[in-house]
Amino acid sequence: MATRTLETDVLVVGAGPVGLMLAGELRLGGAATVVLERRDAPTTESRASTLHARTMELLDSRGLLDALGTPPHEPRGHFGGVPLDLTLPSPWPGQWKVPQTRTEELLQDWALGLGADLRRGHELRAVRVGEGSGAGVEAVAAGPGGRALRVRARFVVGCDGEDSTLRRLTGAEFPGRDAGRELLRADVAGIDVPDRRFQRLEKGLAIAARRGDGVTRVMVHEFGAGPGGGEPEFGEVAQVWKRVTGEDISSGDPLWVNSFGDADRQLTDYRRGPVLFAGDAAHQQMPIGGQALNLGLQDAVNLGWKLAAEVRGRAPAGLLDTYHAERHAVGGRVLANIRAQALLLLGGPEVEPVRALLGELIAERPQVRAHLAGMISGLDIRYDADAEDPLLGARLPYVQLRGPEGALDTADLLRTGGRGLLLDLAGDARLRTAMRPWADRIVTVTARPAPDSALGAARAVLVRPDGYVAWTGTEATSDGPEIALKNWFGISDRN
Repeated sequence: MATRTLETDVLVVGAGPVGLMLAGELRLGGAATVVLERRDAPTTESRASTLHARTMELLDSRGLLDALGTPPHEPRGHFGGVPLDLTLPSPWPGQWKVPQTRTEELLQDWALGLGADLRRGHELRAVRVGEGSGAGVEAVAAGPGGRALRVRARFVVGCDGEDSTLRRLTGAEFPGRDAGRELLRADVAGIDVPDRRFQRLEKGLAIAARRGDGVTRVMVHEFGAGPGGGEPEFGEVAQVWKRVTGEDISSGDPLWVNSFGDADRQLTDYRRGPVLFAGDAAHQQMPIGGQALNLGLQDAVNLGWKLAAEVRGRAPAGLLDTYHAERHAVGGRVLANIRAQALLLLGGPEVEPVRALLGELIAERPQVRAHLAGMISGLDIRYDADAEDPLLGARLPYVQLRGPEGALDTADLLRTGGRGLLLDLAGDARLRTAMRPWADRIVTVTARPAPDSALGAARAVLVRPDGYVAWTGTEATSDGPEIALKNWFGISDRN
């Protein structure tokens, strides 16, 4: 049987939320993109269902939220099971409940609408990395009926989950530790048990939440128990539930059963030449509070515009390497907070004093609550933490402004179609003239912020396509944005 061959700029392996988000971002930047997915159809499993404020802001910036309607909103989350108000200044504070099936549907429609080439039923079997700069990669996948598909690409990105095939085929180092504890999870119809929000009982932890369709999600951990190995059967879940709660759910109808442990691993390198990784393929962690999905989606948004600029010849030297520098550090910090949460959540009676103390600090020290909420929501990410100006490297804060046509806010301005943003806050005609050579990749807007806004003394702000501040101009600033423009957006043909 003849082997078909495709050529593209970027090959994405995996059509879960992260792979589809990346495919859309690449297409926004003008990169030809092929996505290989071994499943014939989108998942029907509920899996992750929490979108945090920073992810909602990013989806908003791509114009994707209207299609979601108004999902259920919960301002309260937790840190290791200790209640925590996640509310911080944002147009989308707190956490939002969207089933993973809906998130995937949304992102697939978006990526396909932008021209991504999605090939379902294709399982990656081999990858050859070319020698020398710009040699690219050649991948072979087994398609429907066993027919082979060869894809030649300048880059390949593994978004194929914690058991990544691309990671195995390329021998990428994935240091860390295996799970020592696990939570059993099941969606069950036909049972009637009380809702439980991280209820710690004498023998273990029990969680139960009844959905609007009558299905109850139960999660349970028996203190001191290790992973059972392999996927659990519902009978095991029912037995552990009974030992922990005393309730019999064995007569229920299990719709989905799985488990997740506290394994903790992170790739040494998110990029090695033309091979990159994002999402769970780059980091494995316990999915506490939905952080795993949100971390992966934010990986994709950080990488997409940089990789698209690289394949289109617009990227300044070193731009693509900032993906590893920025996201590896963010991933390491998230994994650390998840390790702390796993100890608090799955530890036995010995952790009770620490939980009590943390509860007191959250309730009585607003800065502690805000610190933890910023970390879990992703709103506190700052890629240039050493800079004196607190805006640099942080996301553009949510601020009300007044433009020539009336009131607006920074969320409105960030809907640039994947381009950067120059926000002129002082009506500086020279600045707008200086920006003209980059008009094809940066939108320039003149507006004035409300008094005492989070933009401080800034007279101008340059924002990357992923919403993070690359440069600010103030009265005391002698340099214009030219250096930052060249460092982040390259040298325009119009210069």
